Amino acid sequence: MGTVTRGVILVGHGGIPKDCPSELVTKLKRLEGQRRAAGTPMSAEERELDTRIRRWPRTAATDPYQAGLEAVAAQLRPNLDGALFAVAYNEFCAPTLKESVEELIQKGATHITVTTTMFTPGGSHSEIEIPVILEQLRKQYPNVMLRYAWPFDLNLVANTLAEQLKRFTP
Repeated sequence: MGTVTRGVILVGHGGIPKDCPSELVTKLKRLEGQRRAAGTPMSAEERELDTRIRRWPRTAATDPYQAGLEAVAAQLRPNLDGALFAVAYNEFCAPTLKESVEELIQKGATHITVTTTMFTPGGSHSEIEIPVILEQLRKQYPNVMLRYAWPFDLNLVANTLAEQLKRFTP
């Protein structure tokens, strides 16, 4: 076995920037709903809108969600023992998980572990979409080990929440 170069990707949900025109988002959601109902691939129009919204210029004021995830990422990175690192978003924000995986592969990653800020079961992003994307990428990059660090140990999540509550409880 060759040299192992580790990579880590933190996936967040993604948010709509406050200054993005609502008609763009409404149209994107309508096209997405039609596609899912019909079981067809993404149309060129839907892809263009998705890309336009994901690439919308952002600041901490216009997209506090992205700023928050980037702050978590900045705290996480030093704890990864030098692993290559990237952030990705499920929707409304760039880069996509596919783009981040490809970025780390281009940088030499041979083993990539994906984790998410979506801790609880029941979410379509964490339970369905991320695993589907990773399965597609495994086929596209068979020489790269792609792992998904999910589901979370709910006892650990509860302990983290308990510690947070202690900070605010007299």
